[in-house]
Amino acid sequence: MTYVVTEACIRCKYLDCVEVCPVDCFYEGENMLVIHPDECIDCGVCEPECPADAIHPDTESGLEKWLEVNAEYAKVWPNISQKGDAPTDAKEFDGVLDKFAKYFSPKPGSGS
Repeated sequence: MTYVVTEACIRCKYLDCVEVCPVDCFYEGENMLVIHPDECIDCGVCEPECPADAIHPDTESGLEKWLEVNAEYAKVWPNISQKGDAPTDAKEFDGVLDKFAKYFSPKPGSGS
């Protein structure tokens, strides 16, 4: 089992999860984070820290797409291990549905 970052993170990217991760398995894109599935130790401490409810265990149904997104982009985006500031408009995008097609960016973030 691993944890997966889902669409709810897009344009929110609060970064609270990064601060509590004991193995630094988060990778930063321009407007969302992903979890490297081979580095995650399944501790689950990140899940309750996410204000956008964007992190879920991979055992939940319907997350196949997000497992692929996390695995693909964790290979090319920079690692992030320190909490930074969320985007200034994060609250405007919190709870918005169907964000992937319209807002997802494959560009890397700055990392830490």
